[in-house]
Amino acid sequence: MAYCGKGADVATSNKKGWLNGMRFTRNRRGFIALIIFGALFVLSLGAEFLANDRPLIVRYKNNFYFPVFKNYSELLFDGEFDINADYRDPYIIEKINADGWMLMPPIAFSYNTINYDLPSPAPSPPTPANILGTDDSGRDVAARLIYGFRISVLFGFILTIICSIIGVTLGALQGYYGGLFDLVFQRFIEVWAGMPTLFILIILSSIIEPTFWWLLAINLLFGWMGLVGMVRAEFLRARNFEYVLAARAMGMSHARIIFLHILPNALGPALSQFPFILAGSITILTSLDFLGFGLPVGSPSLGELLKQAKANLQAPWLGVSVFTVLAVSLALLVWTGEAIRDAFDPRSRAR
Repeated sequence: MAYCGKGADVATSNKKGWLNGMRFTRNRRGFIALIIFGALFVLSLGAEFLANDRPLIVRYKNNFYFPVFKNYSELLFDGEFDINADYRDPYIIEKINADGWMLMPPIAFSYNTINYDLPSPAPSPPTPANILGTDDSGRDVAARLIYGFRISVLFGFILTIICSIIGVTLGALQGYYGGLFDLVFQRFIEVWAGMPTLFILIILSSIIEPTFWWLLAINLLFGWMGLVGMVRAEFLRARNFEYVLAARAMGMSHARIIFLHILPNALGPALSQFPFILAGSITILTSLDFLGFGLPVGSPSLGELLKQAKANLQAPWLGVSVFTVLAVSLALLVWTGEAIRDAFDPRSRAR
């Protein structure tokens, strides 16, 4: 029984990773979907530069200021009060334009900016100033969509990463050690998975004042189970392979065998589920916000916009806008997940 050591495992893992990457790029729909979703997410990270009620740059009396990064008193622009300058105030605009200029973002509203110069009562239809209209509080829909998309994806990413780490670790321990530990923990998972997750999330969210991190912690209670069974099955299959038995015979520690020799080969199926888990995490936050148990009132939220669309059927731009963002985002994630799943599918390798 021969064992070539860590170098052979790393070389084999690198070769498999390269071949899986080639198979992924051949799936044009999934590859393009990943690029588009990544580009949208990167753009949303700079939401303050796309939608903001503060200028990106102000040039006043031959000096440059950057209100997008820092608050400035209106006394700096020859105003009358020592308060933060309101760059939508006609008086401040006139003062700046009299001896300089300012560059506003493409959307001159932040997610909480109220437009008091609406042509009709809020929610108002799309206009050149509000390209997707306003909600029932007079806030720009396009700005709230950008900020809401960012916070939803960030929430989904953090939840997916932490859940994946917990699920992969527990599944690896179950599959590797087996026996009584596997039996007891599997029964616990069956009981825990049988609980009404959404109702428990609603109850906990109604008891505790919801914040981003509280919602994340509450969703972690149930989100970690998705990958346990898959990783457990891979470890149950691989723990009796020859190279694993050889490593044990050489006296290698269990932790080294688990994380350096079995886990890299078992991560393929787990990675293929990452986009689907991310899509589910975004949907969970949207559902809680829609039901009123999500982020604090006033936070940019896709679910809150859906709730407004339901309450204002006479304003179809609300529903159409948020539905388009959700549908496109989830479709891109599903197509990416299908491409990753096919890349790790043995049947596609044979083809």
